Amino acid sequence: MKCFILTKRSLASIGFCFIIGALAATIAVSSTVKAVQTASEPKEVPIYRVKSDSKQVAISFDAAWGDEETNQLLDILDDEGVKATFFLVGDWVDNFPDDVKEIYSRGHDIGNHSDTHPHMPQLSIGDETAEIQKCNDKIEAITGHAPTLFRAPYGDYNNDVVKTVKSLGMYCVQWDVDSLDWKDPSPEQMCKTVLDKVCDGSIVLMHNGAKNTPAALPSIIEGIKDKGYEIVLIKDLIPEGEYYTDVQGEMHLTEN
Repeated sequence: MKCFILTKRSLASIGFCFIIGALAATIAVSSTVKAVQTASEPKEVPIYRVKSDSKQVAISFDAAWGDEETNQLLDILDDEGVKATFFLVGDWVDNFPDDVKEIYSRGHDIGNHSDTHPHMPQLSIGDETAEIQKCNDKIEAITGHAPTLFRAPYGDYNNDVVKTVKSLGMYCVQWDVDSLDWKDPSPEQMCKTVLDKVCDGSIVLMHNGAKNTPAALPSIIEGIKDKGYEIVLIKDLIPEGEYYTDVQGEMHLTEN
């Protein structure tokens, strides 16, 4: 039978280990509490689609760089009798003011896509506000109307971005149907991607500078119509009144 003799040194070692263990447990509990507190904070979600009993869909285009395809897209929309929403970057507005006038004069709506196309969550709230307001001012100077819709560059947002947009009296809008035209798929692939995903209240994302979008657009519009949908502006898709956005990004009117 072995006997263990507790010396002052061994007692000190045991005490030290006990203290370290207690500190580690305290830190672990503290970290867990912080994680729970963070997780419990409500997440602000933009509008990806709209809860609707009407068979309506909105088509949107983001414009951040060139304008080579813009007039062709506008002609196609005219031929199809469809109005769309164009989200413009302030720098694009500076470079192509005549296109801004043309988009607006043909009855399309213009949304705000930031002033310089940054990753908005990386900015301070003050800089976020400036990005949105500068773009609004540029568009209003040309069209006489400030946008009511904002779309974050890269679809990148956080709580502060959504709250900042709302504080300016605007809607923060994303999309639930991505045509993936920025990957340069074939027109047939692009059309299938959109038509497979579109549903009541959908918002479709396309770009004014993607090379195959003009070739795909007529088939996309006709396919959406064949499914029984009316194509409307995003501002007409969004109902008036108090609302909330669920975790899937679907907008619902708040029940009184």
